[in-house]
Amino acid sequence: MSRLLTAICALLLLSGAAACSTTPSAPVLEPHAERSGPAGPVPAGLERYYGQQLDWGPCADYATSSADRNAFQDRTLECARLQVPLDYAHPDGKQISIGVLRKPATEPDQRIGSLLMNPGGPGASGMSAAASLGPALQNTELGTRFDQVGFDPRGIGASEPAVRCLTDQEWDADRLDSDDDPSPEGTAETEREVREYSGKCAQRTGTDVLARVGTSDVVQDVDVLRSALGDPKLTYLGYSYGTRIGSAYAERYPGNVRAMILDGAIDPNQDAIDEQVQQGAGFQQAFDSFARWCTERRDCALGPDPSRATANFQRLARPLLAEPVAAGDRKLSYTDATTAVIQALYAQNMWPALNTGLEELAQGRGTLLLTLADSYYGRDADGTYSNITDAFNAVRCVDDKRVTDREVLREADRRYREAAPFLDDGMPANSAMDMCSFWPVPVTGDTEQPRVSGLPPLLVISTTGDPATPYDAGVRLAEALRARLLTFEGTQHTAFLQGTSCVDQAGIDYLTDLELPAEGTRCT
Repeated sequence: MSRLLTAICALLLLSGAAACSTTPSAPVLEPHAERSGPAGPVPAGLERYYGQQLDWGPCADYATSSADRNAFQDRTLECARLQVPLDYAHPDGKQISIGVLRKPATEPDQRIGSLLMNPGGPGASGMSAAASLGPALQNTELGTRFDQVGFDPRGIGASEPAVRCLTDQEWDADRLDSDDDPSPEGTAETEREVREYSGKCAQRTGTDVLARVGTSDVVQDVDVLRSALGDPKLTYLGYSYGTRIGSAYAERYPGNVRAMILDGAIDPNQDAIDEQVQQGAGFQQAFDSFARWCTERRDCALGPDPSRATANFQRLARPLLAEPVAAGDRKLSYTDATTAVIQALYAQNMWPALNTGLEELAQGRGTLLLTLADSYYGRDADGTYSNITDAFNAVRCVDDKRVTDREVLREADRRYREAAPFLDDGMPANSAMDMCSFWPVPVTGDTEQPRVSGLPPLLVISTTGDPATPYDAGVRLAEALRARLLTFEGTQHTAFLQGTSCVDQAGIDYLTDLELPAEGTRCT
C-alpha cells in the first residue's frame, strides 16, 4: 500500500498518548456561513455546486478517530461539508458530502488563497493531515499567507456516505488469517474469503457509491471545492496517492492550476503489478537501511551482522504462521508482524520502536508490533477501526486494471518475494485472485501517462530511499508533467514539511512566490 504516515506524533501513539497538543496563536473561530464562489471556470449544469455556501463551524463532530477527537477540539480550526453529486453525469441525482477542515491564514491581509492538501492512501484523511500539519506551518509563510485546507475524499473519513466493508470484530478476525496456503484448497479458501469481503462492501456501502469513489470522481470534487472556497486557481500539496489525485487534476483542469507540489509520486503509467514489485524492492531497501542502523546497536534484535538481518527476521516471523503469539489480550499474527515492520519503515524515527518490538517478539510477546500494525490499519485503542483500509481497497479496485490470469498472478507473487525477501513467508508462490477480481463494479480509472498542456511549472519531490513510492516514479512523473524535480537523499516516505530545511524552504518558496528550485537540486 502507498500511504503516508500522516500522524506527526506517531511515537506518542506508541507510548499511549492520543495526539499532540499545541497552544494556538490564532483567534477562536465562530460559526458562520460563507459564499465565496463561484470562482474560475464553471462547467455547465454544475453552477449550484461551484457557487454553494459553506457553513463553517467547530470540527469536533467531524472526528472519526481518537487522534481526531483530540486535535479537532482546537477552535482555531473550522469545518464544513461540501455538497457534490454522486455521479457528475447526473448532477441532479443523489448528492454526497465531502468533509472539509480549514485553518485560516494568520495574516489575512497577505493571504494568497487556499492550500489544499491530501496525505495519500488512498484512504487517509486530509482533514486529519491539515490539523496535524498546522503546528508545523503556523510560523511559516504557508501558515500566514494560506488557508490550510484538508478534505476527506469521497467515501473516506468524515465524508458521507463512508465506505464500510467489515465490522471492527471482523477486522480483528481477518488480521489473524494469514492466507498463506498456496495449495488448490488454500487458494479456493482465500478466494472465498475475498469474494465474501467484496460482497460485504457492496451490501454495507452500496454499489452506487463503490462505483464512484475513484480518482476520476475525486478530482472533480477538488475542482468544486476550489471554486466554493473562492480560489480562481488551485494551489495543491499531494503526498503519495495524493500525487495521483494531483496529476489527474492537472490533466483534466490544466488551466485551473496555480501551483502544485507532488511528493512521493505514483507513476500513473505503471501497471499495478510492476508498481507492487517496485514497492517491494523499496521496502527491502528500507529494511536493509534499518538493519545497518540496528546492527550498530548492542541491543539489535536482528543480530550484529546486517547480511543476516533478512534471515534473522524470517526466523522470528515465520513461526507466527503456525502459532500467533500473545499481545496483551489479543494475538500477533504473521500478517500483523510484517505489517508492523512496513509501518515502521515509513520513517526513521520509528526504527527504535521497531527494534524494541522485534526484541519483544524474540521473547514471545507481540504487544508493540501489534500497536504498530494497529496504527497502519487505523485501529484505536478501544477496538474501533477507521475506514482507511476499506476505502483503500475500494479506490484501488476501481482505479487499477484487474488481473485475473493465475499464471500472471503466480509470477507476480514470485517477483515480489524476490524483490522483498524479508517479506517472503517461505511458501510457494500463490496464484489466488484478490478482492478486486470479484469487485461488484467496473474499473473507472485511467492508468495511461498524463496528457497535459497549458500547465504552469509544477514541483515534484522524490526521495532516493522512499520505501513506498520509489524514486524513479517521481522522475517519470516529473518528465510526464514537465515539472521540476527536487531530489531528497534519505530513507523515508516523502519529505516536504518533515524537518529538512532544504526541502521545506524550496517548497515554501515555490508555493508562495512560484519560484522553483534550481534544476538538479538535491537535499540531504
